[in-house]
This record gives sequence, C-alpha cells and structure tokens, in this order.
Amino acid sequence: MMTQVKVGLAMWVFLMLPPVAELLESIMIIHMHMQMPLFVIAGFLIAPWFQKKCPAVFSKYNRNGIPGIVLFLIIMLYWMVPRTMDEALTLSVMEIFKFVSLPFLAGVPLRDSWTKLGKAAKNMVFIFFLVSFAAMGALYIFSPVQLCNNYLQIEQVTLGWGYITMGAAILVYLAQMLFIDPADYE
Repeated sequence: MMTQVKVGLAMWVFLMLPPVAELLESIMIIHMHMQMPLFVIAGFLIAPWFQKKCPAVFSKYNRNGIPGIVLFLIIMLYWMVPRTMDEALTLSVMEIFKFVSLPFLAGVPLRDSWTKLGKAAKNMVFIFFLVSFAAMGALYIFSPVQLCNNYLQIEQVTLGWGYITMGAAILVYLAQMLFIDPADYE
C-alpha cells in the first residue's frame, strides 16, 4: 500500500513540474482528458495514506460513500466548464487550485467512496458522466464561438469529439453490464 502512495505522490509532483504541466496544457484535449484524469489517479493512489491517518474523518463523514462521491462529481463537473480550464492557464491561483482539487477533492474521495457504493450508485455515476460527456461534447463541437481563449477552435472541436468518444465508451460499458454477468467469468 505504501508503494502505491509513493507512486501517487511522485506522479502528483511530476505532473506539477512546470515543463510537464506546460506540455500537457499546450493541447486542449490532452489538458482535459489526460492531465486532469492523471491528477485524479494520483489522488486515488495517495488516498490510502489519508484513510490510514484520518480513519475517523472518512468513517464519520463518508460512511456510505455518498458525500465523497458527490464531492468528486462536483469537482469533476467544475473542471469541465470551459472558463475554469481557461482560467487555469491564465491565473496562477486557479492552476494551483487545479493541482490541489483534482487529487485531493476528487481522487481521494473517489477511492474512499467507490467501495462503499452499491451497484446502482456506481451505475448512476457512470450515467452522470455519460450525460455530462454527451452534453459537453455537443457544446464544444457545435458552439459557433470560441469557448476558451487559450485554444484554437479546431482544438475545441477535437475536445468535443473526445468527450463524445468517452461517452460512447461508457455507453458500451453500461450496455455490456446489462447483458453480461461478471460473476460468470470470475
């Protein structure tokens, strides 16, 4: 478990290094669909340290996993808004908030909540992302104006198709869960 925490910490520090952050933020779809999820994964890996050091906090405030997953969803939805992504590139305080919020307010609660959630709640999370990705994809593709000042409109359309692709992947996953019982293959 401590190896996982060390990997998460190393990943978090690596992603914040200025040349790495600048490279990942230079292309819109990589900024949104690679850098931001990697910060969440770093927090997911770091979570056992927090769970070990503060077990009372997690057992008291995230007993059934719902508060933690709601916090995760709020943070993820916040960072899908075009203006926040844009401001992370122009305002240092927003970039620092991104570096902190995605691992510690999204990744850590996700790890603590996911095992506590039932199958229906997990499917609701997937449906939330399916709908959000479809909506954001349509917004980025069909918007007649440039939504982010720091990226070209063609990058905006590319990001929109990235959202649609991820939404389609979630749809395929949910469809296969309807027809295939994973217990048959365990």
